Amino acid sequence: MMRQYELVERVTSYDPDADEDMLNRAYVYAMKAHGHQVRASGDPYFTHPLEVAAILTDMKLDDATIAAALLHDVVEDTEATHQEIEELFGPEIAGLVDGLTKIRRLDLVTKEAAQAENLRKLLLAMARDARVLLVKLADRLHNMRTLDHVKPEKRARIAQETMDIYAPLAGRMGMHAIREELDDISFEALYPEAREGIIKRLETLRAESGDILTNIEERLTEQLATHGINANVTGREKKPASIWRKMQRKDLSLGQLSDIFGFRVIVDNLPDCYRALGVVHTTWRVVPGRFKDYISNPKQNDYRSIHTTIIGPHRKRVELQIRTREMDDIAERGVAAHSFYKDAADPMAAERGVRIQHGDSNAFRWLRSLVESLAEGDHPGEFLEHTRLELFADQVFCFTPKGALIALPKGANAIDFAYAVHTDVGNSCVGCRINGRHAPLMTELANGDEIEIIRSQAQTPPAAWEKVAHTGKARAAIRRATRLAVRDQYAGLGREILERRLARFDAVYESKLASEAFRKLGVASLDDGLAALGRGEVQVRDVLMALGFNADDKKPKRDVRQTRRPASEEGERTIAVRGVNRQLPLRIDPATGAVPGERIVGILTRGEGITIYPIFSAALQKFDEEPDLWVDLAWDDDSLDDLYPARLNVVLHNEVGALGQLTQTIAEGGANIENLQMTSRARDFYNIDLTIEVEDIRHLNRIINELNRKPLISSVARATGEA
Repeated sequence: MMRQYELVERVTSYDPDADEDMLNRAYVYAMKAHGHQVRASGDPYFTHPLEVAAILTDMKLDDATIAAALLHDVVEDTEATHQEIEELFGPEIAGLVDGLTKIRRLDLVTKEAAQAENLRKLLLAMARDARVLLVKLADRLHNMRTLDHVKPEKRARIAQETMDIYAPLAGRMGMHAIREELDDISFEALYPEAREGIIKRLETLRAESGDILTNIEERLTEQLATHGINANVTGREKKPASIWRKMQRKDLSLGQLSDIFGFRVIVDNLPDCYRALGVVHTTWRVVPGRFKDYISNPKQNDYRSIHTTIIGPHRKRVELQIRTREMDDIAERGVAAHSFYKDAADPMAAERGVRIQHGDSNAFRWLRSLVESLAEGDHPGEFLEHTRLELFADQVFCFTPKGALIALPKGANAIDFAYAVHTDVGNSCVGCRINGRHAPLMTELANGDEIEIIRSQAQTPPAAWEKVAHTGKARAAIRRATRLAVRDQYAGLGREILERRLARFDAVYESKLASEAFRKLGVASLDDGLAALGRGEVQVRDVLMALGFNADDKKPKRDVRQTRRPASEEGERTIAVRGVNRQLPLRIDPATGAVPGERIVGILTRGEGITIYPIFSAALQKFDEEPDLWVDLAWDDDSLDDLYPARLNVVLHNEVGALGQLTQTIAEGGANIENLQMTSRARDFYNIDLTIEVEDIRHLNRIINELNRKPLISSVARATGEA
């Protein structure tokens, strides 16, 4: 176990101004707090926070982060309190410990919603302070290093969560070394046989290659030195987990992979990167399609490097990564290294240690876009799904007409691009031009495409876009816009209902008073209250009472918008509906009927008025392409004083008394039979087409339930009409 003075020396070696007294106090406090607690391995529990702190010293983090690492479990696992930590170590360290404690309370759970909530907390805490993420990743890394001591079923859960969330999150934050180690340990725990097979194959390749790695390193170094470029060339072998993932993604065998062995060329400065590239490309033949310039177009995690593949010495395919020492440090340590160069005059400023400053980091711009989606109220499971899409996605780089660079996941289309520019741009998008030509919005984008979004302020994004969008941001925004559009429709209906009821009391609608009334009913906002009223979730009687009216004692002063259909042979029936001009004649579709309590729509027939259909009517399909004929209707609950028709399809057993049982049950239920017709008859059953008159949907359902209980009645169902 690392001694107290050893930890302090590690910190002061890169940060001479570190608060040694505070580090000593944190070490002693954590050791005493954890006391005799032990880990699953049997080691003292304090070894865990101490190893987490040691990992963070390798990243050269500030003294406050090291102290938070030592203390990160004391509030959760000991008698220590947040207040005590703040009093002893100050608000900065207490805030870091508090953020980590809140995250840990839901750690390592299998339920997706709880896992999503855990990720939400982590991302929100990260957005406030990057050091929370760094401590959390170091914590997870040490737990993974000691995974062998955990029970097998729990081991698999931890490994899967690490592979799904923490390893890719480390990658998105640019921390390549930590990502590789987390990935490989998870891979070993989840797929031990696959990993063992890859390792054996790598051993065979090493034996076949002999000293080829050393030879290639020497040839590359010599060739670059000849052209006056000081370069450090090192060979490296791809990790088993990375090999396996690439084999799965591209459906390749191990022998087909060309980049199992790669070489890193580290040079002194940025111009030397391109000089080295020129030397390599003019000395050896380039493999077409294998060149990427991440210096000109950095990845979202701030990674910068030039990638190229050549047919190098010994006619072997050689993958090269060319970058400066600063770029290499950022590539390995990500956000932990990024800030070291932010205000430094020279790359070696990293050695002195600087506090985390991440305001201009691409990685944190990506993080902020994720945090924005949290504010849009996504369901936790949906948020987890979309975050995984963002974590695992490869990238394409596209441009706006003004030259702004937009990074998107591979497979993204113009819809994703529009939402990446701004949510309002996505919501108002109606078309696009890709490289100057009109193209469908679903067109998959390629590297270097220039996309111009065509907008209309009258546009509302169709709900179907959610299925074709690739980014979590686009999907969340589309779903939110769809919800708002539906809510606005119901809010409009709710306002109309309230205005008409207020008119009966010679009162006018006022937004401020209505908002106060809804707050009394426990509804947060006016729009939500009106939408709830429109959906029927809030009763207009309750709103009136909250406004100070007594609906029971005060009689309406006039009848408002009650309409009747013209008299017919069957006599005049009042059709009490809202949402239509009272002068238009109304009729209920005889093929289905319609009763109060069920959702209805009207279809305008020019010259004949409006036909009312229940929403399930099959006849509505023929009007799908004529939206201008549709009229949004609702029953006027205050004017219902009649019976309404409902058409039923009834199957009776072909036995004596079956028809009598049918008619008697309907009569006992208080309904009238308007029409009854036998449509077919077989040996065992016969079908009846029946129209009955009832008060509302509840009345109808009671009768249908009673009919279905009768022994001589086989089935009863609503008629849907003909398409």
